[in-house]
Amino acid sequence: QVQLVESGGGLVQPGGSLRLSCVASGSIFSINAMSWYRQAPGKERELVAGITWGGSRDYADSVKGRFTISRDDAKNTMYLQMNSLKPEDTAVYYCNADLVTMLRRHLQVWGQGTLVTVSS
Repeated sequence: QVQLVESGGGLVQPGGSLRLSCVASGSIFSINAMSWYRQAPGKERELVAGITWGGSRDYADSVKGRFTISRDDAKNTMYLQMNSLKPEDTAVYYCNADLVTMLRRHLQVWGQGTLVTVSS
């Protein structure tokens, strides 16, 4: 009924940049917020950045000044611009959306995850 499609992951050298995209599609009535999470092997999934459709943005301390989250309301799309990447940024990055379907069902939906590897 509702899907999140992610793209943009890959292999990059330290100091490089990547841009992740997440498109929400399906029977969506409204989106309250979208977020990026990441999970490294053996570690808990952590919030990287989030944005509400009211325009509020939040970042994890570890990525402030390097990552930028943005959105396109008309296309239900979220982006994460990642600059000055470090090896510790290596993780599977997941898109998350808090939304309401056309049937007025409140859902939290996860994407499939995209791997970001930062290595020389």
